[in-house]
Amino acid sequence: MAEERAQRRLAAILAADVVGYSRLMEQDEDGTLAALAERRKAILEPLFAKYRGRVVRLMGDGTLAEFASAVDAVQCAVEIQKTMKEANATLPEDRAIVLRVGLNLGDVVVEDSDLYGDGVNVAARLEAMAEPGGICLSAAIHQQVERLLPFAFRDLGDQALKNIARPVRVFCIAIDDGAGGVSRTWTPTGPTSSAQSKPSVAVLPLTNMSGDPEQEYFSDGITEDIITELSRNRSLVVIARHSSFAFRGKATGVQQIGRELGANYVLEGSVRKLHDRIRLNVQLIDATTGNHVWSERYDRDLRDLFFVQDEIVATIVATLSMQVLTAAIEQTRHKPPSDWRAYDHVLMGAWKWEQDPSSEENLIKAMALFQRAIEMDPLYARAYAWVAVCYNRLAKYANRGNHNEYAKARRMCREYAEKALSLDSSDSMALRVLGWSYIWSGRFTEGERLFERAYAMDPHLTYVAMTYVTALVYLGKPEQAIALAETTIRQDPRHRESCLYDLAEACFFSRRNSDAVAVFDRLTDENLSENRAVVVAAYAYADRLDQAHCHAQRYIDELRANWKGNSSADLAEHLTWEFQYFHPQRRPEDARYLQDGLRKAGLPA
Repeated sequence: MAEERAQRRLAAILAADVVGYSRLMEQDEDGTLAALAERRKAILEPLFAKYRGRVVRLMGDGTLAEFASAVDAVQCAVEIQKTMKEANATLPEDRAIVLRVGLNLGDVVVEDSDLYGDGVNVAARLEAMAEPGGICLSAAIHQQVERLLPFAFRDLGDQALKNIARPVRVFCIAIDDGAGGVSRTWTPTGPTSSAQSKPSVAVLPLTNMSGDPEQEYFSDGITEDIITELSRNRSLVVIARHSSFAFRGKATGVQQIGRELGANYVLEGSVRKLHDRIRLNVQLIDATTGNHVWSERYDRDLRDLFFVQDEIVATIVATLSMQVLTAAIEQTRHKPPSDWRAYDHVLMGAWKWEQDPSSEENLIKAMALFQRAIEMDPLYARAYAWVAVCYNRLAKYANRGNHNEYAKARRMCREYAEKALSLDSSDSMALRVLGWSYIWSGRFTEGERLFERAYAMDPHLTYVAMTYVTALVYLGKPEQAIALAETTIRQDPRHRESCLYDLAEACFFSRRNSDAVAVFDRLTDENLSENRAVVVAAYAYADRLDQAHCHAQRYIDELRANWKGNSSADLAEHLTWEFQYFHPQRRPEDARYLQDGLRKAGLPA
């Protein structure tokens, strides 16, 4: 029966204990127990509640708690140490209650209300390493919060922990006097170490050698998976997919590619898929000298596909940086499906979706492929995430004016995203689409936490960062969105035009209309149609009314073309629907600002 109750999930674990507990008990047992009970009631319990933590167990002088969010766990630990220090200020040094705290993000076994497993064990070992009043955390949790929290982290390197088979890279939160954390100047997009100190790699699209152009989706999918897995390692700078894919089929020298993309190394190769076999040739080249650093050939059964990909990633990482832990890759790797045919269908669906993600017909065809993947492997998280993405797009593009179908698409989007995360809580696609589901329904705080987690997992991927930019705009943080957009665009020299649209939209909601229209002037009409209401309002506020009126007419035409409701509905009803369902601004003043801009352009907003 115990096996039936046991579950696994990813959790942020906090372990804490009292420094010198035995000495305190020997000096004054009753006083120590009373003081510890008072601290738990006055400090620990309120802070765990504030940061949505759950106390798993109390062990004399020790406390074990879990958090759904790594950010919440670290913030809670820092505030605990600061508050404990303040409470100790009036006590003699030998009577102070001082804690050590360890934090880890890992897989845990859940049985009844208790937690077990390596994720818990590592947190306990890190707690034992911490200085009195200090905090130690694993690389897994550091990777999630490094860019999101205003604390200085010190790298302690690889550490051998008792009864833990592999070395663990450990960080501490830098402290000056035991307070548990020191603030530093911080911006959301500022990396903690110089990009120049990290090796950079560009992964060129693998050449399809199958002789069948329709197999292009397969080679592209393998390439994208390699880029994604490499991007998870914070010791590397990985050039964005769209930048490296721009060199597909071009006779461009590796050294020139390196110069244009700012890459130290280039990975290139080919893939041939024949029946149930795959042959993969890859080589890593020093873009400065043109010399080959490493090459390998893989000829495997397709059932071994995921092991081949993992081997490529691990070898490249080891070649580029001796500091990179293979454990870091293991901790963040997506769970592969049990049936490679399911993976094949997801790649085909992604290929289909990419052709035209605003076409209802195209979305339905893509969804059918993802659903087929789920039938083949009901535990394949990424397939569920893709279905959620399709429902999210159907709600936006295919059901304007149709309340029932719109509500159904939103509901199915949320259900499939939640299912994906129940299978793999580290799937950043599922995190993002569920974040959108929450934002569309006005659950802004929950949506924001999900986008923070997704971005922390894949900070080098342009489309992940720019999705976060758009979310920040809706969340009422346009200045933060501008900073992130500018950094992302700068780091991806071949970014898509849509990235510039996202930057311009952030400028608009920051009331920087001259900057917004300067970017809009550079874009094709196709990229302006994603959210043309903002384009209309920006030109109106910039007193460029001719362009505002022109885009207003295009906006009206697009609203009517996508309308699925009452055929006799007038423009006012179209606009009412648009604002009710597609502009979920957290700040009411942002919604009013957009509406006033449309009125200035002559629309009955």
